[in-house]
Amino acid sequence: MGFEKGASLLEDLIEKAGGCAVMDGGFATQLESHGASINDPLWSALCLIKDPHLIKQVHLEYLEAGADILVTSSYQATIPGFLSRGLSLEEGESLLKKSVKLAVEARDKFWDRVGCVPGNSYNRALVAASIGSYGAYLADGSEYSGCYGPGVNLDKLKDFHRRRLQVIVEAGPDLLAFETIPNKLEAQACVELLEEENIQIPSWICFSSVDGENAPSGESFKECFEILNKSKKVNAVGINCASPHFIESLVCKFKELTTKAIVVYPNSGAIWDGRAKKWLPSMCFGDEEFELCAPRWRNQGAKVIGGCCRTTPSTIRAISKALKETS
Repeated sequence: MGFEKGASLLEDLIEKAGGCAVMDGGFATQLESHGASINDPLWSALCLIKDPHLIKQVHLEYLEAGADILVTSSYQATIPGFLSRGLSLEEGESLLKKSVKLAVEARDKFWDRVGCVPGNSYNRALVAASIGSYGAYLADGSEYSGCYGPGVNLDKLKDFHRRRLQVIVEAGPDLLAFETIPNKLEAQACVELLEEENIQIPSWICFSSVDGENAPSGESFKECFEILNKSKKVNAVGINCASPHFIESLVCKFKELTTKAIVVYPNSGAIWDGRAKKWLPSMCFGDEEFELCAPRWRNQGAKVIGGCCRTTPSTIRAISKALKETS
């Protein structure tokens, strides 16, 4: 299956789920449906400060829908981001830990309720701590271009991610999810940090893609995967927040490039204008399309399937149902 030693937690979950685990879906989308206002550089991480009860509610909704993996609300939660809002270093670090705590509490509350019910169809979910790309912190759409400018080198990216990684690991998630990585340089920074900090919990690194062929930077996935394939700290690789229209061909491409497990969680197909801060009209997948495609993605080699922006608990319910019915 492509798992390295030490990844048994993730490997066991995938096996219990019938060979393909289900992730949760869009977080900000669901927060907004409950009235949260997140038009802010901190995006969904703003709710860690203002509406933590909504974060837990969304986690529970995804668990009810059949998610085997919960992703924390820390995608855009960064220490520099919190400092820029006038919070202290201690407050920022506390909020990072809170993102993990809320997900763990939701998971445990849900499992206490359903785990003892004979014949229940759920698995005890794992909590994946989200570590968004440097572009996510910039909040300028650069996670979809990979253009960080000449001043952003390997050391700068490692310095940016290091303390957040340390704090999140201290909070005790089951997994680490590096998300919407747009270029080889940041992938290398993440891999080197995992090695330098001697991280012992399973992790995945997921890229975004705007053309369905390459990373947003224009670099080939073959180039990007070279360093990932050499690392025993990276247990899975994949794609997130790309159009679902690209997933079938990308899974096939990734199968040729790596023996690691493949994770896919596309958006609905909507296109985000990072500078204008709005969604653009585009061809979107509905729940029915996800229900049809999820078994195909699994059969092609995906080991974890979920949703990203503009997907909802009903999307995840459709994916979960389709995978169980065709297993």
